[in-house]
Amino acid sequence: METLLLVDDDVSLLESLTLHFEEVEKDGQPRFTVVTATTAAAGLERAKECSPSLVVLDMMLPDRSGLELIEEMRTLCGDAPIVLVTAYHDMESTIRAMKLGAFDYIHKPFADPAALDLVVSRALSIRQLSRRAASADQEHPVARLGDVVGQTPVMQKLVKEIGKVAAAPKAAVLITGESGTGKELVARVVHNYSFDEPRPFVGINCSAIVDTLLESELFGHEKGAFTGATASKPGKFEIAEDGTVFLDEIGDLSPPLQAKLLRVLQEREFERVGGVKRLQLRARVIAATHRDLAEEVRAGRFREDLHQRLQVITLHVPPLRERREDIPLLVLALLEKINSRVHKRVTRVPAEVMETLVGLPWRGNVRELENVLTRAVVLAPGEVLLADTLPRDAPADAAPGPAWLPEGPLPTLAEAERQLIERALELTHGHKGRACQMLGISRPTLERKLVRYGTARGVKGPLKSVS
Repeated sequence: METLLLVDDDVSLLESLTLHFEEVEKDGQPRFTVVTATTAAAGLERAKECSPSLVVLDMMLPDRSGLELIEEMRTLCGDAPIVLVTAYHDMESTIRAMKLGAFDYIHKPFADPAALDLVVSRALSIRQLSRRAASADQEHPVARLGDVVGQTPVMQKLVKEIGKVAAAPKAAVLITGESGTGKELVARVVHNYSFDEPRPFVGINCSAIVDTLLESELFGHEKGAFTGATASKPGKFEIAEDGTVFLDEIGDLSPPLQAKLLRVLQEREFERVGGVKRLQLRARVIAATHRDLAEEVRAGRFREDLHQRLQVITLHVPPLRERREDIPLLVLALLEKINSRVHKRVTRVPAEVMETLVGLPWRGNVRELENVLTRAVVLAPGEVLLADTLPRDAPADAAPGPAWLPEGPLPTLAEAERQLIERALELTHGHKGRACQMLGISRPTLERKLVRYGTARGVKGPLKSVS
């Protein structure tokens, strides 16, 4: 249910608009909750309390002008559209209102309260589209079932299970599997096959953000909720609307956040950090982990009741070593993707090279395979994938580790990073763009690390270690 904030000193108009909007339905349920105020001060206070989806603001209020309120309302209400209403036909005010960020500027009196319907519906539709565009990850295009590559029995079983899960678009799903097996891809496929029309897919890695920020990322926060919260911000659960929230590495969630997530899943409601208004959770929750959650429960590190809530349906993505027959298909699919990304045409894979790829241990699963192929494509002089660009197989009893690291004592993390960057630049003959592709980092990140290690060029002389 969306909240409309109506700020106008005309009490009779507020009453008629309230009656009108409270009768509007969507899918057989009331669509709007209406909150009203008759002064600028009261309007700002209501905005703090209710986090409105849209504000209808009168131009002339007893204590302040509506124009003066626009900027403050935008700060309090985030992306909520502001519709300014006035009884005066003033071109200058219209221009100023639009320049300050008002969504529309309309005139009263209204012959019928329904005159606002078109503006309100259009404003909320554009807000929804904007949110969905903002949540879309450009690096992850729409995933379809064909992106789950594999013809082995274990993969065919997984595909059938995905089809069954897609038929129950509100049931919680837990995806298990080792790191790099493609759990997020499976989550995206489940999402896209669960709905007939596009809906938001909003993902967050629970292990990549500190707890104090993760709570705000999940639930959102109000202005002033903590130091640095200069404006209200919707969280992932709110942005996802009626789509999907993907919680990656759920096994790394701290106990306090586990308790809060359990409450959200049980009550299907949540509050922003620092807020009092209860918001409805409309999205499906898909969680993923590389950990054995049953073992984590036995060890006291994960709540059993949350585990039960999450595993309404469980999908297991097998490691690559258990489906080696799928590697040739994966190689061809990944080469097409990589060629498009790095603007090359490496399409031929000799039989002996494919045999080598099938035989490697692939401790990092599909992610490691993609990284190896990316490196090989970048270094390939023509259209053929070369054997000498592939990693050497490590002995079965050897600890996994990059072949380029020197033998002897394990280097520090900073030293290993320095060596990896130096090696990437050496392999790409100093080409920073290709080095970024190989390392899986952005150009600005590479530049910062080059400065940190003592050179901004990264191609002349060894990089310096740091303490």
